[in-house]
Amino acid sequence: MVSVSRRGPPDTYRPASRESASRRADADGPGKEREGGCHVAHAESDSEPTRRDFLYIATAAAGAVGVGAAVWPAIDQMNPSADVLALASIDVDISALEEGSQLTVKWRGKPVFIRHRTAEEIEAAREVPMADLKDPIARNDNLPGDAPATDADRALDEEGKYLVMLGVCTHLGCVPLGDGAGDFGGWFCPCHGSHYDTAGRIRRGPAPENLPVPVAALVDGVVTLG
Repeated sequence: MVSVSRRGPPDTYRPASRESASRRADADGPGKEREGGCHVAHAESDSEPTRRDFLYIATAAAGAVGVGAAVWPAIDQMNPSADVLALASIDVDISALEEGSQLTVKWRGKPVFIRHRTAEEIEAAREVPMADLKDPIARNDNLPGDAPATDADRALDEEGKYLVMLGVCTHLGCVPLGDGAGDFGGWFCPCHGSHYDTAGRIRRGPAPENLPVPVAALVDGVVTLG
């Protein structure tokens, strides 16, 4: 009979300490499962929102709101003020305006010339050939945009007695002199030498267009602008 003897104490099972298991997990890298063990490390998902992402979004949103708040006053001030809106349409009594005289009123922040023309002024304007005009367009807001610059298409009434125009030179926005000024008996801008005839049409000088005629109507001696 063969007997088998054991030397030393019997084998015993000794579980690994937590510290050693942690060191082995760190050596293997995150997310790797070791054989014979139950420790599994999971990395944080890149797609999951973090606190830093939230701060970036919040900062960007606050910046957008700040820019909007800064820009709005600049946009709002371009809107017409209450007093301008109130003067969008005005009535001017011209029943006492004598022949050969001119009245200047302020409308929407600009001067408006209202002239009671003489028969000579009307005749001089109507005798001008269209080929002599620097600007062949009437520039009358009461007519189609392509209306020709005839005297009839520039005057306010059928007889041609009254002429209503914005008193702003079409060159650089100066206010021309009236009452027969200039080489053509109408208006003259001394700033750069633009001459307008008795129908307010540009005849000589740097101004590119006729004096504009605004939207206007004449009823019972009252001119309504706007």
